[in-house]
Amino acid sequence: MKALVLAERPDEAREAFSDLVAAQQRSALRLALYLLRDPAEAEEAVQDAFVKVFMHIVSYREDLPFEAWFRRILVNTCRDRRKSRLRRQRWEFSAGTGDTGWSVLEGAVATGPSPEERVLGRETQRAVLMAIDGLPARQREVLLLCHAEGRSPREVASLTGLNESTVRVHLFRALRKLRAALEDSRDR
Repeated sequence: MKALVLAERPDEAREAFSDLVAAQQRSALRLALYLLRDPAEAEEAVQDAFVKVFMHIVSYREDLPFEAWFRRILVNTCRDRRKSRLRRQRWEFSAGTGDTGWSVLEGAVATGPSPEERVLGRETQRAVLMAIDGLPARQREVLLLCHAEGRSPREVASLTGLNESTVRVHLFRALRKLRAALEDSRDR
């Protein structure tokens, strides 16, 4: 696609870009959902990332894997949106709305054969999500990429720009903190 843009063949570049979007859309949306946990926000982040890719395709280094470059753009876009959402929530909270941002999760229904199991499932889900939210941003990102996306530490390293050993350290610390947070919430 970069070659088509540089050769000033916009129609062919748009067609190639359309194929690229079709190939990457599903996995990109899945990653954005894991990082943002809001379907509408995730869709917007994916669209923003694709726009950024199209606008900056001439800066893409072809010696690097395209997917890693695209994922890095997507992850950074999700980070920016999460920061923006947190600023918005702080402002709303300080303005007296009392919105904690958990309304979507409170309405979520966990599957289970009995009402008691559904309540326990929701409480467990809420505890896990709160524990994940309590992690530092980098640890949360590495944890979600490794466990929710099923990526290897090497893949996560290429997506985030970190060393593979640093990814492993963040993953280890995230799991340790997550385990401790869940044990604390269970003891209460």
